[in-house]
Amino acid sequence: MRGIGGPACARRVGSAQPGGRGASGVGRGVGMTEWWLWMYVAAMAAGVVLFTRWQANPRGVPVSEYRVAIAIPLWSGFWYLVMALGGGRAEVAGHTLYWARYVDWAVTSPLLLMALVLTATHSLPGRRWGLAGALVGTNLVVFLSGVTAELAADATIRYTLFTIGVLAFLGIYGLVWGPLRTHAHRQPEPIAAVYTEAALALSVLWVGYPLFWMIGPTGLGLISSATTSLLFVLLSILTKVGWSILDLGRLRTLSDRGHLTVV
Repeated sequence: MRGIGGPACARRVGSAQPGGRGASGVGRGVGMTEWWLWMYVAAMAAGVVLFTRWQANPRGVPVSEYRVAIAIPLWSGFWYLVMALGGGRAEVAGHTLYWARYVDWAVTSPLLLMALVLTATHSLPGRRWGLAGALVGTNLVVFLSGVTAELAADATIRYTLFTIGVLAFLGIYGLVWGPLRTHAHRQPEPIAAVYTEAALALSVLWVGYPLFWMIGPTGLGLISSATTSLLFVLLSILTKVGWSILDLGRLRTLSDRGHLTVV
């Protein structure tokens, strides 16, 4: 399983390696996958440049929020660069495991959650670190289930781990739309509205990860390895750069209108 903002197509991409019947078509799939990796690196670099420019003119948004937004594509882009150059992978249980995706996921998923917490508590005293810890801890369960499911050769074990990951995934949704939303709505209405938009956007994007895992080659096999890889690349660009543009952009707009209050 692929968790929030993390890897899920290692086995799918690995199944597209040369060898056996249809090698020419498979080779084209691998070539396209490499191209998509470079596209992803370029998108992450663009995100770093944009958020760095915004940080130079923060418009009342705390610098810490820009630092989180910059760290996400910086870290993710580096590990995708490693993969684009041919590294970050290993042969495990008969398929290619792109372990660099998991290194990316281990850092960027908690950062995305922290960015959401910062928006939820933007104008409140304190940052509700206990709730932030609960989110990160639950995400750790998703992460571990994803890693072990990717390594599992037995289908029953793989789907059991997938189910555990989905349950933890739902736990994150419960925290985002339960106690974290309650804190967010203690802020002025315009800032609370930004949280609702940001939480909704991230929630919709996150649904794609288990969905694509399930319909991809490791799951039901309804789509090809190359298609699965493309979907995850596009989804991760939207999650790791597009979402931060929405979140920070809305806060910057509130500041321009004089509605951004920070305690």
